[in-house]
Amino acid sequence: MANPRTFLSNLIKPFFTSSSTSSSSSDKDTQKEWDLEKIAAQEQKFFAFETLVSATKDFHPSNRLGEGGFGPVYKGKLEDGREIAVKKLLRNSNQGKKEFMNEVRLLARVQHRNVVNLLGYCTHGEEKLLVYEYLPHESIDKFLFNSRRRSELDWKKRYDAIVGVARGILYLHEDSHICIIHRDIKASNILLDDKWTPKVADFGMARLFPEDQTHVNTRVAGTNGYMAPEYVMHGQLSKKADVFSFGVLMLELITGHKNSSFNLDPNAQSLLDWAWKRYKKGKSLEIVDATIVSEAPTEQIEGCIKIGLLCTQAEPKLRPTMRRLAVMLSRKPGALDEPTRPGYPGSRYRRSRKPPLTAGSSSGEMSVNHTGTSSSGSLSGESSQTYFSSLNTISSASASANTSVSTSYHTSSSPLSHEKLPAQT
Repeated sequence: MANPRTFLSNLIKPFFTSSSTSSSSSDKDTQKEWDLEKIAAQEQKFFAFETLVSATKDFHPSNRLGEGGFGPVYKGKLEDGREIAVKKLLRNSNQGKKEFMNEVRLLARVQHRNVVNLLGYCTHGEEKLLVYEYLPHESIDKFLFNSRRRSELDWKKRYDAIVGVARGILYLHEDSHICIIHRDIKASNILLDDKWTPKVADFGMARLFPEDQTHVNTRVAGTNGYMAPEYVMHGQLSKKADVFSFGVLMLELITGHKNSSFNLDPNAQSLLDWAWKRYKKGKSLEIVDATIVSEAPTEQIEGCIKIGLLCTQAEPKLRPTMRRLAVMLSRKPGALDEPTRPGYPGSRYRRSRKPPLTAGSSSGEMSVNHTGTSSSGSLSGESSQTYFSSLNTISSASASANTSVSTSYHTSSSPLSHEKLPAQT
């Protein structure tokens, strides 16, 4: 038989222990808050300014890797031996410190084998810095557009770059936790690690330099020679603008020529126009870089030329999605759609009546409807001129914009969803 005193104690316990239970619960909540703060601190990936000063030897000129429109980049080495690249952002952003930190935390969560890895950030007074893992081979343009080093990029490396970049952009568009339209896909924004794995650099910088939406004339971010005509002429930004830039990059990798400075054929207005005319005459192999023509499989390279032309069609709706592109590149060349004439700033095409997505749209896509661009739709200045690059090159009315060293680095792998693609070697 149960002890009467124990029975009575158990009977009245719920009525007299609420305060102690509440106190215990409060302690647990406090501990939980501390744990969450600890986790948040780890996720912030914050670097002390003194750490970066030491790593770069006080940002010594000898450690300077280059400078883009958003600021100079320095090579550094942490105490644990890791090599890093530190970007000192210019102070012309109207974004506050809190907003900057929130955006960087979002971007730091972007993780993919073919997208550079943002290691962290630093704020010090008015200074804002981004920290990336350093990649020894830097950007692919250092090889592709250098006659003495171009031969180092054999066809296998170039094809792997095409497939890898496609996967990286697809991840940014559809598989990341936030949809990111890059806006500045180009050779200098494709970095190579020590195994020649391609990584898309400088993504998401538009989030760190938000435009003043109170102004009628907002900037067009991108690089001359890579921007889609609908974006240049009408400010219509969508994922298909990145597809166009990717197509230009593909044709540059195949030919070894830079679109923005193309002058090989006086009867062609651009690299795209030249490739198109050769293709229509059944002579597409004539555009292939002489350093790879003997080793590149004919069927494969012809397929890539056709895909590059499909990506650069004037009508955005005619361009494939990055998902479709990744599938095309994963299979043996087969029946592909017939491409129409490529578009370029100043070319004629029917403007879509459907308004583009804008920032903050329900789909979560990071798109912006820009207005106030050139009435002629042409950005045909000097071949080296760059217009308001998403990260490397941002220009102002009083300064010319030049393509510069790419400044973001490395990443880890993340599988594509829905479609199975072959592993890169």
